[in-house]
Amino acid sequence: MDKTCKLWDFTRGCCIGTLRGHDDEVLDIAFDYTGQRLLTASADGTARCYNSTTHSLLSKMEGHEGEISKICFNPSGSRVLTASSDKTARLWDPETGEVKQVLEGHTDEIFSCAFNYEGNCIITGSKDNTCRIWR
Repeated sequence: MDKTCKLWDFTRGCCIGTLRGHDDEVLDIAFDYTGQRLLTASADGTARCYNSTTHSLLSKMEGHEGEISKICFNPSGSRVLTASSDKTARLWDPETGEVKQVLEGHTDEIFSCAFNYEGNCIITGSKDNTCRIWR
């Protein structure tokens, strides 16, 4: 694994940028609704937010004690949600990288997370064979 995220121009079939900085493989990515910001989630336990045009790092999200397997923006782009093998999901401020809330309750790693369309409800899926709805 090269620990990077590559951006491709699919119409021309060429790489237009490489996002670097993670210390382990990148496991998930997500764009915000405008396409201007890109999130990366890594096995190194960190998440990063990049400007998708300039490829500059906007924030780094640190705090999980295990790999981050899933990442997404809320519908408005004001929060980031991560799911981790440390059995927690976390809400972050994508501008500062500050953790806003830790969602605890699963008894095994969390491998999936999503917001509803309104952005006021979260669902997480875990290896503990449960899904949890957070309001």
